[in-house]
Amino acid sequence: MATVPRHALVALGAAALLGVSACGGTAAPPAAGSSATAAASGSAPAQGTWTWSDDRGKNVSLPQRPQRVVAQSAAAAALWDFGVQPVAVFGPHKLKDGGRDPEVGEVDISKVESIGNVWGEFNVEKYAAVQPDLLVSGMYLKNTLWYVPEQSLEAVEAVAPTVGVQLSGKPLVQIIEKYGRLAAALGADPKAPAVVEAKNRFDAAGAALKTLAAEKPDLKVMIVTATPESLYVAYLPDHPDLKYWGELGLNIVHPERPTESEGGFWEVLSWENADKYQADVILVDARSQSMKIEEMAKKPTWAKLPAVKAGQLYPWHAAERYSYLGYAKVMEELKTNLDKSRDDVVK
Repeated sequence: MATVPRHALVALGAAALLGVSACGGTAAPPAAGSSATAAASGSAPAQGTWTWSDDRGKNVSLPQRPQRVVAQSAAAAALWDFGVQPVAVFGPHKLKDGGRDPEVGEVDISKVESIGNVWGEFNVEKYAAVQPDLLVSGMYLKNTLWYVPEQSLEAVEAVAPTVGVQLSGKPLVQIIEKYGRLAAALGADPKAPAVVEAKNRFDAAGAALKTLAAEKPDLKVMIVTATPESLYVAYLPDHPDLKYWGELGLNIVHPERPTESEGGFWEVLSWENADKYQADVILVDARSQSMKIEEMAKKPTWAKLPAVKAGQLYPWHAAERYSYLGYAKVMEELKTNLDKSRDDVVK
């Protein structure tokens, strides 16, 4: 696996991180305030132009609504759930066995062109060959399109306009709504039965998680990811999903402040200090490039943590797409796991 920059750990909704701490760098992939002058359905206005202001403050204006959209895998997954099917994707979408990477959601990878599948891989020639009208990507760091290599950005933007959706520093529901508005502007029906059903399912899952949190106020939950060198403990305010769960009442154990070198998102602990925080349940980064629980088990301090000894380790879908369907599934799974968890593991 290619070495991934440190900031790949910083990004939640995206995916590549093994070998992070071997590299320096603070750059990284990270809704509201954008608008389309197209009608609510996404149809082009009378003068025949399509416009959109993205979260960089960049205004895109095209003669007609974009038909051929290329998107980073997580963005593609969100758009797909709202009814827009990109012609090509980049970022994690295909596993080594040929199966679909969870980060690309419901996207049918047999029907989209692959522009790149791992960090640093973006084939500009293939991108140009699909004749895109628009590129869409999430952003974790301001003005930085996730998975678009900085050295390729000029060439990429010479082919077609780009749209960035800010992910960090935004409420979860606001980000989901942003993708929904973008999808509508691209021609999707915001009142399609599948979209309405997904929204209802999301609301129900959130309500159920809120009820569980009220019934188990003493259940302490911690969220982590790891490299062979370090344990990263999630800083609640910088993660839209975790912040949302905290607002629902979930008792989340998190640092008071992140490690400064990470630009937010995490407190970085050496494995010797992995027992700094105690929790009844630990949610572990489920991304395919992350350090696996079996590997972490070899670290003595990790093995001694109360949640680890109690077997209360569950997946955290750090790169989940920002759609109602995506997070409905995440919260349903989370509730199922927390329902069966003891809240007296931490003494």
